[in-house]
Amino acid sequence: MGKPRSDWGQIYAIYGLEDWQTPLFLFVNGVGFSVLSLLFLLYFEPICFLFQQFLHGSAAARFAAGFTGSVTALTAVCLFVSAGHFFYSAVALHWEMSQRIVSSIPDWSAVKYALDLGCGRGVLLNAVAMQLKKSGSSGRVVGLSPTRAHFHGPAPARTLETARIEGVQEYVTCRPGDPRRLPFSDGYFDVVVSAAFVHRVGKEFGEKTAAAAAERMRVLSEAVRVLKPGGVGVFWDVVHAPEYARRLSEMKMEEVEVSERVTAFMAGSHIVSFRKPRHHTGTVAEVSVDWKFSNLC
Repeated sequence: MGKPRSDWGQIYAIYGLEDWQTPLFLFVNGVGFSVLSLLFLLYFEPICFLFQQFLHGSAAARFAAGFTGSVTALTAVCLFVSAGHFFYSAVALHWEMSQRIVSSIPDWSAVKYALDLGCGRGVLLNAVAMQLKKSGSSGRVVGLSPTRAHFHGPAPARTLETARIEGVQEYVTCRPGDPRRLPFSDGYFDVVVSAAFVHRVGKEFGEKTAAAAAERMRVLSEAVRVLKPGGVGVFWDVVHAPEYARRLSEMKMEEVEVSERVTAFMAGSHIVSFRKPRHHTGTVAEVSVDWKFSNLC
């Protein structure tokens, strides 16, 4: 599913960077440490003399100056690598994983309604719409644009603009809403997908807290609730994907699978896919999250 190298510039031009502050911060700090390491190289002797004011002996001062300069240079390299990987993960890898997600759905022509949780700038949203268009389906995909301020997502109008550029605007709509309480009726969607979003839910409580985990599980429960019996869910996310698979198994979902590890945003990521049982009779209460800290959320 690789994209021709000549097309990556166009992909970045269409979607841009949603969280551009992070790679920019890393890159600027990399430049700063690079300049500092260059100063250590150019003015090594004066720096050694300065170190001698605090250390006994020239050998110790030279070792300390050389070690500090080396660590500074290594830090610059790590910052540049991190900035580059964030830049790659935000769009190029996001696009590649979106293609993997849509290719895991066997028959898009039978899909009437699909949902993209946390649609962002529309990389996955438009990939779904493209599949609907190619299959000749009359279906539509809804992109949920989170309403909480801490999600910092783009405006729905910006997302719809990317759909227009991709030529799939007639298949796409965006709707604001809280992923913890989806504004859709039970069993509404044939397919529910999400890309690099669910891990962001609940971060206001601290990423490794029970309250944050409970919030993520609420999103999963809502995804199951709005999925039709026999419908398919496919989620790509960082860090917490195995946690999602365990919860989905507890909720009696079928065909729960976890893909191989893919490094994204300097962390491990996986695709988790599942199918809702065709004869599922569970109520919303039966798939709701039972956490001791849920009252904090």
